[in-house]
Amino acid sequence: MRDAETLKAEIKKLSAKAVQAKMDLHDLSEELPVNWRDILDVAKRTYGAFEILEQKRAALKQLETA
Repeated sequence: MRDAETLKAEIKKLSAKAVQAKMDLHDLSEELPVNWRDILDVAKRTYGAFEILEQKRAALKQLETA
């Protein structure tokens, strides 16, 4: 069960990171056309954060159901 607790703590940190990336993307969109060149970088970072978060949540679910 220790692995599940460790994974939950990691998910909590990743969730905060994903939410911050989402807010950065939102803020960037509100400032357009200023900094339009940053769109791809911010979007990739946001995508990556949510992709990792989804993978960790799936791993936790699998661990809890095993």
